[in-house]
Amino acid sequence: MFKTKNVKSDPNLAARVYSSSEVARLGGVSLRQLQWWDERKVVSPRHEGHKRIYTSEEVVEITVIAELRRKGFSLQKIRRVLRFLQRELGKRLSDVLAHDSDLHLVTDGKSIYLEEHSDRVIDILKNARQPMFLVCVTDQVRRINASLKPAAPKKPVRAEGALAAARRSRMG
Repeated sequence: MFKTKNVKSDPNLAARVYSSSEVARLGGVSLRQLQWWDERKVVSPRHEGHKRIYTSEEVVEITVIAELRRKGFSLQKIRRVLRFLQRELGKRLSDVLAHDSDLHLVTDGKSIYLEEHSDRVIDILKNARQPMFLVCVTDQVRRINASLKPAAPKKPVRAEGALAAARRSRMG
């Protein structure tokens, strides 16, 4: 449904594409949910045969959508938020990431704000007439960036040392 403008963040993030399995893991959604959103044109990835290929921007969109769905937002309200993000996110996200600050989406489904200053976020929440929901968009991008980094190698478990210690404790 919406495409963010070119986001100038981590070059590895911008060049990376994701499989449906990776996106499902990052967004905490099922493969069927991704398929349904594609069919409904909420987020439409590129198709290579029967595979869906997602760009980094689409992964950010999906993580935001998933967060709003978990908070009880209807698809209609999410579409309103997505239209707003389509206009604003690409411009703001690159600036925010370049300055190492956070970008927060604050919404009740009707009123929608993108704020990078925590004081303004607090003012919006305090002055709201109905419950507002907060999603840190920058956290979503950080999670995606973290997924690109190789996991630190784990130390092998020394089974024989643990077994010997267990035997000694039984004998002593």
